[in-house]
Amino acid sequence: MSQIDEIKSKIDIVDLVSEAGVKLRHAGKNYTGFCPFHDNKHTPAFVVWPETGTWRCFGACNEGGDIFKFVMKREGVDFKEALQKLAARAGVELKEFQRESPEQREAYDNLRKLLEDAVIFYRNHLLANADVLDYLREKRGLTDASIETFGLGYAPNAWDSALTFFTGRGYSQQDLFDAGLLSERESGGYYDRFRHRIMIPIRDENGRMAGFGARIVNPDDVPKFLNSPETAIFSKGRLLYGLDRARKPIRAADQAVIVEGYLDVIALHQAGYQNVVSPMGTALTEDQLRLLKRSTRRIVLALDPDTAGQKAVLRGLEAARSAMDKEGELGFDARGLLRNESRLQADLRVASIPDELDPDEIVARDKEEWARIVGNAKPIVTHVMETLAAGRDLNDAKVKNQIAAQVLPLIDDLGSPLERDTYRQALARMLRVSEGALMGAQARGPVVRRRPRGMTSQPNADASVAAVNPRLKIETYCLGVLYRKPELLYRVDRKLEEFGLSPLAAEDFEYTDHQLLFGIMRLAVEQDEKDHQHYFAGQLTETLTPLVESLLLQTDGSDTREDKLADDLLDRFLDLRRAHAMTSVNQLRFIQEERQQEGGANLKTYIEQTGQYMRLIQKIDQAKRGLSKRRT
Repeated sequence: MSQIDEIKSKIDIVDLVSEAGVKLRHAGKNYTGFCPFHDNKHTPAFVVWPETGTWRCFGACNEGGDIFKFVMKREGVDFKEALQKLAARAGVELKEFQRESPEQREAYDNLRKLLEDAVIFYRNHLLANADVLDYLREKRGLTDASIETFGLGYAPNAWDSALTFFTGRGYSQQDLFDAGLLSERESGGYYDRFRHRIMIPIRDENGRMAGFGARIVNPDDVPKFLNSPETAIFSKGRLLYGLDRARKPIRAADQAVIVEGYLDVIALHQAGYQNVVSPMGTALTEDQLRLLKRSTRRIVLALDPDTAGQKAVLRGLEAARSAMDKEGELGFDARGLLRNESRLQADLRVASIPDELDPDEIVARDKEEWARIVGNAKPIVTHVMETLAAGRDLNDAKVKNQIAAQVLPLIDDLGSPLERDTYRQALARMLRVSEGALMGAQARGPVVRRRPRGMTSQPNADASVAAVNPRLKIETYCLGVLYRKPELLYRVDRKLEEFGLSPLAAEDFEYTDHQLLFGIMRLAVEQDEKDHQHYFAGQLTETLTPLVESLLLQTDGSDTREDKLADDLLDRFLDLRRAHAMTSVNQLRFIQEERQQEGGANLKTYIEQTGQYMRLIQKIDQAKRGLSKRRT
């Protein structure tokens, strides 16, 4: 039994949902209640099936899943976090997550305690420095409440202020160095890393201290921003400033906004825009985007004209990422962003800040202007196209050719054929040329897509996974076959289309880990990856690797004839869809009966849903008959 299956077997979904505040009542073999994910106090359209360990909302959400999906949606976390939370509840040890020994954990806790003490140290020095306080209040427009909330401080203009203070309180020089508060002299010994700077505490997404960002007070000092060095608890590529306070607002707005400066984040939060974060002064990383995607797929980069402008775009298209990774500078790596957007299935857009103003200046002159700027954000390819074309003579054939040469490789990077066609049409319209001429101008070799490294681990899962729910067995078989032969996706999709049914989707699977793995398969096929297994291995997270190893063992020896496998997969997916539709019909009829007993109000929606599922069942039955005839 896999760890995921063990967790499912040890957690009662009825208890889990009830403890989340949902009042459930027994209804036959199932339980019903009001959905916790939307406002509806009229109809108990939220259903829990204890036998399968799943739930579904037949109301406005129209969503469902297993215990993992419930925790993900309820708490705004990703699958890995939900797995960790539920494993702890079930008493299941996830060995792959035990990276820190007790000794390491204690050492890290000590570092965080030292950094918390440093917040107080720098805070006291700020309160004693009227000039720096006046700068924050008058020049940056920050209130005392914001200064206090974000823990701003000041590092004295001395070489050993922090060194002397903390060693006098029992900390060793090595402790201070490990926490990133000291730098080491070439000649030996240590000195304060931060001097005569505004100190900005940087916390991880859970609010734990990780390090500091430090801004200059004297405009002649360099660099403008100085971060803590890489330490055991500070990794600038895996942190986003302000995320600990922005997580809930991001989920509420279903949108995250990324700006370039720490003080910009504070000013925007102060103005009521609390879904704002900032990276550590470098090009965005996939780890940072994954942090945001736990709360939303919609991410806006609010960039100043220098970062979003033509020079920056060109550099982002042509230069190596290492050339952009400079302290205090947010690079615009269009191709890197598009790759991440595709892998993460996110919606990345760019909003350009006008008039060379900082965000705090914008909200100071017109608070609503910021909302308009973010609302006008454009997709990355559109932003690049318009930026490259701005101020240039589009009647000049050479200019057209230069722009096309820059933009077409970006379009080729897109995973969706529909998006590629749409942007090629838009580029042709902008340059006032035909699509044929545009494609003819693409004088280059075939697109070579970067593939992640392969997986080196060997299968070690137990081949005898016991599945209580029959649906789980069918899903497991289908996933295993598709993982071995992902090209069958197209064949099954075509067969479904012949019968007037929608193509395969993550929703065809009931379990969250299955949905995630299918999403990786679908993306690989849509991107036309030639070496599927190599691509899969690079995309698999440590949480999904055991699932794959189990799938491969269970489908070892399956019939290798693709026509036979395609028909077999189609038959099983039709069974899954019919079972889901029948369960939904039965539950909707139960809801209707309850509503009729209470007066019959609000029945129309549930009657319409029942009709839709009944029509779907008829189509599925026709498809099953057609498949049976074809087999005979």
